[in-house]
Amino acid sequence: MLQSRTHTCNALRIADTGKRVKIVGWLENVREVSAALAFAVVRDFYGTTQVVVETEELLGAVREITRESTVSVEGVVRERASKNPGLPTGDIEIVPSAIKVLGRCRHNALPFQINRSREADETARLKYRYLDLRNPEVRNNIILRCNVVAALRKRMLEHDFLEITTPILTASSPEGARDYLVPARNHPGRFYALPQAPQQFKQLLMASGFDRYFQIAPCFRDEDARADRSPGEFYQLDLEMAFAGQEDVFAVIEDVLPLIFAEYGRYNIASQAPFRRIRYLDAMELYGSDKPDLRIDLTVQDATAPLSGCGFAPFAGNTVKAVVVPGFTLTRKHIDKLCADVEVQAGSKPYWFRLDEQGEVVGGIAKFVADGKETLVEALGLEPGCFVGLTAGEKKAAQKTAGVLRKLLGTAIPGHMDTERYEFCWIVDFPMYELGEESRKLEFCHNPFSMPNGGLEILRKAERGEADPLAVTACQYDLVCNGVELSSGAVRNHDPEIMVKAFELVGLGEDDVKARFPAMYNAFCYGAPPHAGIAPGVDRMVMLLAGEDSIREIIPFPMNKSAQDLMMGAPSEVEEEQLRELHITLDLED
Repeated sequence: MLQSRTHTCNALRIADTGKRVKIVGWLENVREVSAALAFAVVRDFYGTTQVVVETEELLGAVREITRESTVSVEGVVRERASKNPGLPTGDIEIVPSAIKVLGRCRHNALPFQINRSREADETARLKYRYLDLRNPEVRNNIILRCNVVAALRKRMLEHDFLEITTPILTASSPEGARDYLVPARNHPGRFYALPQAPQQFKQLLMASGFDRYFQIAPCFRDEDARADRSPGEFYQLDLEMAFAGQEDVFAVIEDVLPLIFAEYGRYNIASQAPFRRIRYLDAMELYGSDKPDLRIDLTVQDATAPLSGCGFAPFAGNTVKAVVVPGFTLTRKHIDKLCADVEVQAGSKPYWFRLDEQGEVVGGIAKFVADGKETLVEALGLEPGCFVGLTAGEKKAAQKTAGVLRKLLGTAIPGHMDTERYEFCWIVDFPMYELGEESRKLEFCHNPFSMPNGGLEILRKAERGEADPLAVTACQYDLVCNGVELSSGAVRNHDPEIMVKAFELVGLGEDDVKARFPAMYNAFCYGAPPHAGIAPGVDRMVMLLAGEDSIREIIPFPMNKSAQDLMMGAPSEVEEEQLRELHITLDLED
């Protein structure tokens, strides 16, 4: 017997005919045929079983049971007269001798139909998530998540990594996002912070002599939601290796992930080692993105020179990028819709023209480019029937818009995207520094703990004006799959002298480094090994494997886009006494 039942609702088969059994689960549906005949469906975690009621007494009892009540059914298995080949239990049914209510559903009207909950309004789904999770389609995503996490853990242990948990309550640290702060009751005016990532702790483990660390780490960032990012809390496969460099990290990831993607993904084809390596600057030039979807065969070309004097005002003095699509078949209506979508996503308007079957320039901005047709044909490799999408602006803006255009063209036009595969790549050699959009001062581009390519010498040259700080690259890398950034990683800066020099270039001195990162700075002064790591996002990984567009579909209890838990009512108000204990006074005036 299993949990007060003899079988689950997915276990019985034709070979069980004649057995007396007991199943338990939720009453999913009842279909009455006559005054003494009805068919009921009982659902549990594992599947469904049909129950056929053939007496007025039992039918009367079933009528009193509301849908989604939990029940136990005892009876005899028999072969179904009308089989359902679409169900594992479709050859049998149970003729009950007793039906008992275990937990009554006290609501006659449900907020949505369980098996169609994904069609319901998201607010209702999140508020009644415990009902939404009863939908087998929703539940299966959570099962997939469990299996993927178990497989990741197994693979990491096979690679001799130790699973070590790091603190949840820690110190606030400037790591690129807002912290969630936790007031310290015994230390008035002071706060813990929930970790944005275990970054410093895992590096300290390397300085402590541990060789290979990992954990399925919870991370907390006060960020706005996106389709591929959950607000508040997310999980990552966090790992770090001592006496290791970039290729060591790549070798582990390239051995772990393809097998998991091939086994658990919707597609059974995944990139094999070695994944393609693409320099950041090359990715921006070729694909207009640092997370390119390599399933799309289109690339971005530079069209600045051949279009610089065409007389079209948006091109004057700007970088111009082109995406060429041979054999283009979309209508003008589709082109206008696609251009509008690009403008919404990129914040900048694209332009276009076509070569017709006779090789003449038509449509869009044709009148501005017709005179230079021969130059364009040669520069961009155009042929009759080609569509040319164009973007313009400062270099980064033109690249970004071209990247969005490339992606939308690749997904809209058949034959330019292989959708039945997982295509991985590494984006490497990210800029160490960038100019702040508002401050226009030098800032860290990614992670301040990364080792600059060129070490201390390149930083000294930048400090002396012998090298452009914006040209300094870091040994940082992103793992990208199907246009989704799965993770960022880096070879870490383990030398205090290099660390201080890196911060000096952004206007922070040694005292600032000691104050902001005291444990790491001090630990590195005791002799730290070279080390490197990465942290693929578990949520994004499962989202890709499940083929979902929203990350909320693979999280058991997600928040909404406003970082609210509608089911639990969080964030919530607290009692005045709790605030007094924490020495907190609220100032809610605008």
